[in-house]
Amino acid sequence: MKTSLVPIVLLLAASPLAASAPDRADDTSWAFESSDVPMDAGFRVGRLANGMRYVVRHNGMPAGTVVVRMDMNVGSLDEAPGERGFAHFLEHMAFNGSRNVPEGQMVPLLERAGLAFGSDTNASTNFSRTLYKLDLPRADRALLDTALMLMRETASNLTIAQDAVARERGVVLAEMRDRDSPAFRSTLDGMDFFYPGALYTQRLPIGTTETLEAATAASLRAFYEREYVPAHATLVVVGDIDVDAVEADIRRRFGDWQPRRAEAQPDAGPIDPADSDRVRIYTAPSLSEKVTIQRNGAYIDEADTLENREQAILRAVGYAIVNRRLSRLASGTKPPFRSASFGTGDLFDTARSTALGISTVDGAWQAGMNAAGLEYRRALEHGFTEAEVAEQVARLLTGAQNAAASAETRGNKGLAQLALGLVDDRVVPSTPQSALERIEELAPRITPEDVLQAMLREAVPLDRPMIRFTGRKAPEGGEGALRSAWASVQRSKIGRTGEAKPRPFAYTTFGTPGQVVSDKRSDLGIRQVRFANGVMVNLRRTGLEKGRIRFSFALDGGNRLNTRENPRTTQLVSSLAGGGLGRHSADELRSILAGRSVGMGLGSGDDSFDAGGVTTPRDLELQLQLLAALITDPGYRPEGEVRYRQSIDNRFAQIGATPKSAMQAELGSITSGGDPRFSLGSPDDYRSLSFTRLKADIGDRLAHGAIEIGLVGDVDEEAAIALVARTFGALPQREAAFGTHDGQAPRVFPKTAASHVIRHKGPANQAILRMLWPTRDDADPLEEARLELLHEVMNIRLTEQLREKLGKAYSPGSASLTSHVWKGYGYFQVNASIDAVDIPATRNAIEEVVADLRAGPVDADTLQRAREPVLQRLANALKSNGSWMSLVARSQSEPERISRFEGATDRLRSISAVDLKDTAVRYLRADGRLEVLSIGKSVDEAKTVAGKIARRDP
Repeated sequence: MKTSLVPIVLLLAASPLAASAPDRADDTSWAFESSDVPMDAGFRVGRLANGMRYVVRHNGMPAGTVVVRMDMNVGSLDEAPGERGFAHFLEHMAFNGSRNVPEGQMVPLLERAGLAFGSDTNASTNFSRTLYKLDLPRADRALLDTALMLMRETASNLTIAQDAVARERGVVLAEMRDRDSPAFRSTLDGMDFFYPGALYTQRLPIGTTETLEAATAASLRAFYEREYVPAHATLVVVGDIDVDAVEADIRRRFGDWQPRRAEAQPDAGPIDPADSDRVRIYTAPSLSEKVTIQRNGAYIDEADTLENREQAILRAVGYAIVNRRLSRLASGTKPPFRSASFGTGDLFDTARSTALGISTVDGAWQAGMNAAGLEYRRALEHGFTEAEVAEQVARLLTGAQNAAASAETRGNKGLAQLALGLVDDRVVPSTPQSALERIEELAPRITPEDVLQAMLREAVPLDRPMIRFTGRKAPEGGEGALRSAWASVQRSKIGRTGEAKPRPFAYTTFGTPGQVVSDKRSDLGIRQVRFANGVMVNLRRTGLEKGRIRFSFALDGGNRLNTRENPRTTQLVSSLAGGGLGRHSADELRSILAGRSVGMGLGSGDDSFDAGGVTTPRDLELQLQLLAALITDPGYRPEGEVRYRQSIDNRFAQIGATPKSAMQAELGSITSGGDPRFSLGSPDDYRSLSFTRLKADIGDRLAHGAIEIGLVGDVDEEAAIALVARTFGALPQREAAFGTHDGQAPRVFPKTAASHVIRHKGPANQAILRMLWPTRDDADPLEEARLELLHEVMNIRLTEQLREKLGKAYSPGSASLTSHVWKGYGYFQVNASIDAVDIPATRNAIEEVVADLRAGPVDADTLQRAREPVLQRLANALKSNGSWMSLVARSQSEPERISRFEGATDRLRSISAVDLKDTAVRYLRADGRLEVLSIGKSVDEAKTVAGKIARRDP
């Protein structure tokens, strides 16, 4: 069992390099066989005679669907020095031919059945595991039989032909190229610094250029036959299935897989617990300033038992309190750091690491280290208060209560993840109700002293630590200054924290409850209510998520308020919640709302200010009160502004560090003819923004703009309407409808063909080629559907040409954007991340695909492969509350959403290959195409771009 519920605070924690602890590769036992944690009886587990394991479960959410996972205990740790990258390469080869599925036919086979490549058909490889994933849109036996057949093929029947290896090598190398970023390179440096000499630092799943170039069909097959053995495999099937029948199918299909010796996975270390007192400084122009203070300790091998789970809960409370204190310091008007976090976590089953990470504005590292370090010491030396413990226990209890309430409507993917946790992390999947009962029994016994002692047993003391600095500029005084600053922290005297109890929530009354003036049912059973003051609320009760209510909130305004003269009117809206409410700071609200399933935040969409999230029937009233308070009495406190301004320098420093960031910074301007409303601007443009200015710019909308609320899920309609009446319904009169903003200047796509070059600061071999064509808005549902289907066809053709045939790009793609707000505006785009030397070949390949789509109708098979996954998504759309919300949220102000959805399937089926050809001819015209190329500063543009070039340096 993992030793902590809190993730380790390391650079690799949010990186694709992170991995869970592997069990021994030769161990096919189950964790529950040696645990007193009662296992959820809904999971059926088994082990074949050859050593392969399986987990099967019937589940009806979403109804009529199934997820299939094959978990191989094979990762980059299993590779020899000359095999680096082979586990991941082999994952790619699983899609390139087997004994019963010819090369190039696996993905089309699944697409014809309605599985989209990437979203429904995927795989991943990390240090210790390779996971193959199929999400079946239907639970019929034929499709499930196909899925099991494909997993069986992957298990031992892959062809691994030399010509296929040669083609796929380019794709793997393209994936390696695309991952090479300043953040990735910093992560590698951090791994090397904190864990010098450890095997895992020399076994990145992506491999090395040398070993990938040297890989052959014979060497990959040798790795395959050595590692892909039954004892390394676990098959998971969860969904709307007959468990007995599926279990029999698994035994029939996989029973003949011949057992072979299963090698134990190598240890990820060595990691020396005595390693200490080292400092490293790592700088790069795009990196924000951060100091990480860390010590490593021995791995604590804790089985998943009830006693150890209790200790894990106590530790989780302690770490949460420390991080809450750090968050409070970061939320002040003069914060010593941007953010800080403290935690302990396992590195595989090799070691544990305790780390304090402190992110600061440039040059403030010493003040940040001092403040965070003293808070860390205060916690471990003086412990916690009763109030702090109560706040975090309330959060844990609420999470357990919510999980138990929704247990009957858990989704297939979540349950499959629990099954994988049983295998990968040896965590027994217990029922949510039993977990709640244990927490309820434990909660009254949790004391501050218990919490502290549990933390002290696990956390490695940060004495003589390893200190790593990252940033744009090395700290003054270098390594010595870093050591000296931490030594000062260790010597300083510290006092106890004060006991603070939050005030009661101040926003419970908004006036006389509003009166309902309209109440009707629309198509699809959506109840639409309007109050006398103009507030609209739409409700749809479903049984898809028991104990949960999804909510949406829309207020007229949004980015349509931006003008050419004031193009960043709404920029600070997303920071509004950071300023709290008039009678509560944001920090105080975090304590007041502890243990409640609510959220407070506002974003700015194209034509509305928006909020949304998930609450519970118990907390719906508080959620509505919070949102009503946010628009009637926003705090506009300076701490919200401070946090916003802290991010500006980092944001602009990162622009141009990668081809993608350079492209994103310029694309809005390029696709709008330089319109300042859609252009980035300068750092000073953002530094000049303030809450005072925001209040003047959006105050009228907050006070008078039309409001529409959506509620979906386990909602009592009458009770919910009464709650809205007491909150939003009680507000002064609002505008009756969302504005059209017809007086605003339109957004216009450039009318003539042009080429733009953007220069990035990353490796010279990285480039992005994007082609864009002007299209239209979304007013015509059929035309919008044709463009969407054309995009699906384009994706198939691009994958075939650029990935499979040429091996030039890892993930080429296309998109159709048809605006709902900006009349007449839209565009179709094709995008490929490539090596700079391949720009001409890639351009030619894309032009050939476009010319082919314009020249003649696509073949029937391609059309089916493009259309079927979309049809399946439509068929399953209303099996999730998220999809329901897309219809419910604005069903009064935008009733066409419902009619569009109801006709979507028929429209999609009506589109012919000739229609797609006509659509391509109409829109994908050379005389209107924009080409945008993001290339390195040293690349000779004359060799990469034909025609006139407009230089756009970030």
